[in-house]
Amino acid sequence: MREDQGILDSLTTGVIALDSDLRVTAINAAGQALLETSAARAVGQYAGMLVRDSGRWLDTLQQVLDGKTTRVTRSVVLTLQTGQEITVDIIITPAAENEGAFSLLVELTGVDRLLKISRDENLIYTQETSRAVIRGLAHEIKNPLGGVRGAAQLLARELPNEELAEYTRVIIREADRLRDLVDRLLGPSRQLDPALLNIHEIIEHVINLIRAESGNVVTILRDYDPSLPEFFCDRSQLIQAVLNIMRNALQAATEPAQCVITLRSRAQRQFAIGTHVHRLVCRVDIIDNGPGIPADILPTVFAPMVTGRAHGTGLGLSIAQSITNMHGGLLECENSPGETRFTLYLPMDKHYEQAN
Repeated sequence: MREDQGILDSLTTGVIALDSDLRVTAINAAGQALLETSAARAVGQYAGMLVRDSGRWLDTLQQVLDGKTTRVTRSVVLTLQTGQEITVDIIITPAAENEGAFSLLVELTGVDRLLKISRDENLIYTQETSRAVIRGLAHEIKNPLGGVRGAAQLLARELPNEELAEYTRVIIREADRLRDLVDRLLGPSRQLDPALLNIHEIIEHVINLIRAESGNVVTILRDYDPSLPEFFCDRSQLIQAVLNIMRNALQAATEPAQCVITLRSRAQRQFAIGTHVHRLVCRVDIIDNGPGIPADILPTVFAPMVTGRAHGTGLGLSIAQSITNMHGGLLECENSPGETRFTLYLPMDKHYEQAN
């Protein structure tokens, strides 16, 4: 049975086994992720308890059980017990049991997941293309910028008038500012220095930084999964990524004292990032109650120099995405009135495979 479960868990399609009373006898890892439940919670439970508004769902299951004929249904919208809506293709197959009764094997393929894979691929490709363009521009800008700065320094030595020398100092300061801006556009300048770390220690460190920046008036809510294992990541760079997102939320708030940031961590199994399916992924949601991101910039919110603030540089989220990508992960954004959600997906496969 354990071997069978291992085979089921290796599948990316959600699989649920039901007995003749429509009670769950087994559910694989992909099924748990899709229905946002756990095997411990689902096994033994009536199938109608897996989703809300379960009338159509139960009718379909019962019809297959009675008719003993495989049924395929496309693009079915299910409302999970968490309130989340998913769109799935469902294949229900009757299977004979030893006693002569019939049980059911239910296969769930998330249509949302296929769309997400395509969206992730496009996002990753767009970001890689943007970074390549920026690296080329940075090279073309920094070379003449260094010449301008050097010429200003030489000119300053020759000027007899101190008042005139102030102009050369302005040139040097502005050249340095442009150089720093270009360096920030390029994102993280060094390779990862991974170590086995706990994601909650990183988040707690950022919370302390944000509390200090806000004068300890921001409200922080935590919803952690304490069972998340340690995994290999670069502590300082992940701190920078999470800090950029939380700082963005704080700066967007009309009043820092009214800013509420919720931090949630969860494990996701058999989760796809682009075309690669990871056995185990750390999901971190950073949710704030601010005014949200303007609709016109939401599609390009991770692009460099895109910002909704008058004095913003538009680099914080771009750098956060770059750092997440360097970890093999992805950063996504969802926006609705009174709730902006940034979600980091960080693969934990390396340590997971070593531990198992």
